Amino acid sequence: MTEKSRLDRQIDFLVEADKLKNTIRATELCDGSRNENSAEHSWHLTLYALVLADQAGPEVDLSLVIKMLILHDLVEIDAGDNPIFGDLDHAAIEAAEQAAADRIFGLLPEDQRDHLRAIWEEFEAARTPSAQFAKSLDRFQPPMQNLASGGGSWTDYDVSEQQIHDRVGSKIVIGAPGLWDYAKARIAAFFATQKST
Repeated sequence: MTEKSRLDRQIDFLVEADKLKNTIRATELCDGSRNENSAEHSWHLTLYALVLADQAGPEVDLSLVIKMLILHDLVEIDAGDNPIFGDLDHAAIEAAEQAAADRIFGLLPEDQRDHLRAIWEEFEAARTPSAQFAKSLDRFQPPMQNLASGGGSWTDYDVSEQQIHDRVGSKIVIGAPGLWDYAKARIAAFFATQKST
């Protein structure tokens, strides 16, 4: 059997990436009609990055952020979505995602495998300004959708305002403090409305 060509390997990766459309997330669409899939989430985040680029610090490379956001959830093809408010075994999730990254990025030719895997790893580590901004957007988008849909996954997981501050706000503020200020005020208003009903 002959070795696959570079183009064969690239197409194999792209066909495999299509499976991300089957990974359903806990977050509903803004209209509340259904839950989004991880591919929709990744696309929406790249749009967030383009539109909210003025919230990024001066050291942020927007082109790199967009690459991170397109790639960041590919591992969910194998590892699935892990809702931030679910009961999570972080060590098991990390191991499953690393194994998924090995397999999925391993479909590519070596140079692209190494390059795209490095971008994914940078996002996961969240140590650079670009990765921190990308992570902030990844944490900011779901609350915006929950607010638009009348509570969405917050209702499903019986989430408190403090849990949002602890698990989401603490991540957003690192790379996009202005976005957290915006979200925090709207989240507080949402929960105040819930208490009064």
